[in-house]
Amino acid sequence: MIKRWAVASATLAPVALIGGWTVAAARRPDEFDQVRDTISALAAIGAHERWVMTAGIAVTGVCHLVTAAGLTGARPAGRVLLAAGGVASVLVAALPLPVAGHAPAAGVAFGALSAWPLFARTPGSRAAGVVLLAALAGFGVTLSQDAYVGLAERVLAGAQVLWPAATAWYLVRDR
Repeated sequence: MIKRWAVASATLAPVALIGGWTVAAARRPDEFDQVRDTISALAAIGAHERWVMTAGIAVTGVCHLVTAAGLTGARPAGRVLLAAGGVASVLVAALPLPVAGHAPAAGVAFGALSAWPLFARTPGSRAAGVVLLAALAGFGVTLSQDAYVGLAERVLAGAQVLWPAATAWYLVRDR
């Protein structure tokens, strides 16, 4: 079960995040390397037109909160983790690099958004949780090696923002 408005928010989230990083990076073609540089660099203090990525991250976080509230077909523990990922995402937007709270907020967001499917108990959620946690581990490796960080982050963040949408559309179709 799912509320129809939650389908709209789950659908908006990938548009906001992926659209945000695409537009923000396009506005900085000479300065930004999507394979090397993080999404947060697009919203960092002093970044050219940082409002684009900041808005994308904030809207995505709010969408996760709304989706969690309306995703009644998922177990409460999964919904709480999805909501926690949404709150942490809003904090990521509110605490841009190099603000000290940015990294912990991003860590909570990435962790919660990777783990929520394991607790949601919706169709395909266990497999999605395993894939998201593997992508999170891969991102951690790239951070420690300082190689392909931007690419690994986009793979992880893209998968994390698409899974709630896939779940919402499946549940509304199954109604």
